[in-house]
Amino acid sequence: MTTPSVLFVCVKNGGKSQMAAGLMRAVAGDRVEIHSAGTEPGTSVNTLSAQSLLEVGVDIRAEIPKPIDPALLRDVDLVVTLGREVRIAPIEGVRIINWDTDEPSDRGIDGIERMRLVRDDITARVRHLLADLDLPAS
Repeated sequence: MTTPSVLFVCVKNGGKSQMAAGLMRAVAGDRVEIHSAGTEPGTSVNTLSAQSLLEVGVDIRAEIPKPIDPALLRDVDLVVTLGREVRIAPIEGVRIINWDTDEPSDRGIDGIERMRLVRDDITARVRHLLADLDLPAS
């Protein structure tokens, strides 16, 4: 059995895609090859995103936002876009799905509480994806 590969993509690669990659690493370990990138990468990981993950034992503070590598994009098994703004053109042989993640700021929730809700939404989606990948137990 080959190791499945997943690329998480958001716009800046500083928040949601980094969170998804970090959370997937935490639950999947080396059973999944995990990458993240941005369509318009920023300069750093969102501090509140990192803080919310530290609360659950996941550290993404050393990650650096990066652009999408076209070769990687063609080689991964699955691309997961996070948020409403991300657009990836279809790629032959690569499955692309979108997670229209919770956006608490639409309800007036900001700051660390917003990031906790986003984290919890992404955590549930990551766990569901991991189950869908039907991997052997770690």
